[in-house]
Amino acid sequence: MTTPKRRVLLFRFVHKSGPLAGKAYWATPGGGVEHGETFADAAIRELREETGIRKARLSQPVGRRELLLQLPDGEHVFAVEQYFVVDTDTESISRDSWTAEEKEVMADHQWWSREELSSTTETIYPEGLVQMLDNAGVFSAERPL
Repeated sequence: MTTPKRRVLLFRFVHKSGPLAGKAYWATPGGGVEHGETFADAAIRELREETGIRKARLSQPVGRRELLLQLPDGEHVFAVEQYFVVDTDTESISRDSWTAEEKEVMADHQWWSREELSSTTETIYPEGLVQMLDNAGVFSAERPL
């Protein structure tokens, strides 16, 4: 998700219990695709649920990855992830629609500049996020927002 300031929203996940206890990282908003949804439908729904933002423009997919992922309950799943650039005119978010699990593990959020993303020593998912955003033209002055 990007704003006119060309900043990208990431959530900080901190796992305090269960199989992922001790793991902390920053990641893009998102979540599972529900039955009958497309990836784009899921992106818009997750955006609304995790941020409260309802006015946004969704790009075509800009990235994809497939990986074996361990969920907080310990289950291992084969995940297929698709990434979109979502343009919005606000950096204000709401946590009102968060689930109990989200409230437990999503400790913070931050809007990141390209410079901040490039220089951080924090763990960021997906790996290669800066390159993906560069390829999509997110940080380019020529890209209309």
